[in-house]
Amino acid sequence: MVKYIIKKVLGLIPTLIGITLISFFVIHLAPGKPTDVQTSLNPKVSYEAKQRLEKLYGLDKPIHIQYVEWMKRFVKFDFGRSYLDDRPVSEKIVERIPVTILINFSAILLTLVIGIPLGITSAVKRGRLPDKLTTIFVFIGFSTPEFWLALLLMNLFCLNLGWLPVSGIASLDFESFNIIGKVLDVARHLILPIVISTFGSLAIISRYMRTEMVGIMTQDYIRTARAKGLDENSVIYKHALKNALLPIITILGLSVPGLIGGSVIFESIFAIPGMGRLFYDAVMARDYSVIMGMLVLVAVLTLLGNLIADVAYAYVDPRIRVGTEK
Repeated sequence: MVKYIIKKVLGLIPTLIGITLISFFVIHLAPGKPTDVQTSLNPKVSYEAKQRLEKLYGLDKPIHIQYVEWMKRFVKFDFGRSYLDDRPVSEKIVERIPVTILINFSAILLTLVIGIPLGITSAVKRGRLPDKLTTIFVFIGFSTPEFWLALLLMNLFCLNLGWLPVSGIASLDFESFNIIGKVLDVARHLILPIVISTFGSLAIISRYMRTEMVGIMTQDYIRTARAKGLDENSVIYKHALKNALLPIITILGLSVPGLIGGSVIFESIFAIPGMGRLFYDAVMARDYSVIMGMLVLVAVLTLLGNLIADVAYAYVDPRIRVGTEK
């Protein structure tokens, strides 16, 4: 098993290099440059001044030379400095990560707590009212655009009812609150983002869970367990559930990048200073350093998520573990 993990990790290195290469070239081939933000709004900036600025940032060099210089910094875990405020990219990312992790981790936890029991109930009571209601909910979850739901809930709970704040993660008088007041204030600001992030994922998890449970409940070993006189809860939660969790593990592995990467849509709508908003602002400003830092981080987390899913598969399913040892 250890050799299998080492082999998988080594195989991720060329994949990561390929991702950085493609991302770097695509970003630099897109229209616009970081210097445009600093010069286009100032009519007094001459063409010569713009060229000097590009030379200062190294943007006048051939693109392959720029990539090699970026890779030299990257292997030292240096993502460079932002073109907008000259702050280190790593510092800007670390500043935004806590909010994004809090929102997405809460959403994932809420999704699992609700989605797995919902899928199990739908599978066990297949064709009956709970299953039909779950199916309707799943179709609504799949077909509802995230941005539309965010605007709808914002209009209802923030503008019409006034129960929740419209945007941000804290009130203007946040510093005057005590510890409990600060926690409650942040919680009120994050309720809608967490609910919106959970809604679509909940439909996916519950549907996958139902599909797997329906297939497993017809297997021979389930019928054998019932024939031995085991109660239904033992059959479902001790024998069937473990094998039904395999696709859920895959989904959780692929959700790792989103845990850090954030959501551009709801973070922009609710003005949340998270990773998604940082990426959106960087793209609009053509801030190459921040864009590459974010893309590399998401790529690493995606590859790591796949690796975690593979290892978890081997842990849950002994057949996979035996196969890797051959």
